[in-house]
Amino acid sequence: MINRVVVLGSLNVDTTLHIDQMPKPGETISAKSKTNSAGGKGANQAVAAVRSGAVTSFIGQVGDDGNGKFMIDALENDGINTDHVAVDKVEGTGSAVILLDSQGQNSIMVYGGANQAMKPAMMVDAEPLIENADIFISEFETPQDVTYEAFKLAKQHGVTTILNPAPAAEIIDGLLEVTDLIVPNETESASLTGIEVTDNDSMDRNAEKFAQMGIDNLIITVGSRGAYYHTADGSGFVPAFKVKAKDTTAAGDTFIGAFSSKVNKDLSNVEEALTYAQQASSITVQRLGALPSIPTEKEINAEYK
Repeated sequence: MINRVVVLGSLNVDTTLHIDQMPKPGETISAKSKTNSAGGKGANQAVAAVRSGAVTSFIGQVGDDGNGKFMIDALENDGINTDHVAVDKVEGTGSAVILLDSQGQNSIMVYGGANQAMKPAMMVDAEPLIENADIFISEFETPQDVTYEAFKLAKQHGVTTILNPAPAAEIIDGLLEVTDLIVPNETESASLTGIEVTDNDSMDRNAEKFAQMGIDNLIITVGSRGAYYHTADGSGFVPAFKVKAKDTTAAGDTFIGAFSSKVNKDLSNVEEALTYAQQASSITVQRLGALPSIPTEKEINAEYK
């Protein structure tokens, strides 16, 4: 079965500065090179989903500028439906500046722009699209009240909702009640639960805390170690594939998008979908950039099958 995935999220033009090491406070350093590419957590997740075979649509907003057209073109070049990407006449298209060191680690500064100017009322026109989805994904680079409105519509139509709480922020009332699966990394999970993620026991305790908060299904991504999962059917840990990372920028987004393309609506094949997602993200980190680094299903299968 081919999943129909809808992503509500951010569209950013990424500027990556390649440096030897991160600057210290007050230090001025020189960048070795600079690259510009399409990105944003939402865009990355959508491209990962469509490149892994999902029929993918996007809900978002850009500015009335050249970067906005650039982002829409980037989505459409991958075959993503952009009928519900609005154009804001006031705010500019979102952007991000990424510092990437020689070890493949990054620091990212994001300007929300048109992403943060989205309004809940925009979801009314998107309801027919949401109704026909299997999986609906959102994250925190667009306003939470917009996600809440979209997730409520998704649940009315039996659509499985996946929340990526990144960047970490306090979750608004009601949002977890309409979330089927939450996917933080270890830092975001600890920020939300107050329980540091160090080992399997601490991940189990994070799962217990999320259950108390109203969400029973959890995946915690733990970088190069792998991913922990907890659902009604059980819990476990799927190790990551060991590779030498060049750029971790889109790794987490690739993971979520690839996962959404393979997971069943009832989450009954979580471990299988997680393994595929780990394979996808392991290829992403070996490449530079956000969208350009995300592999296709054919590339993933060639590497791991």
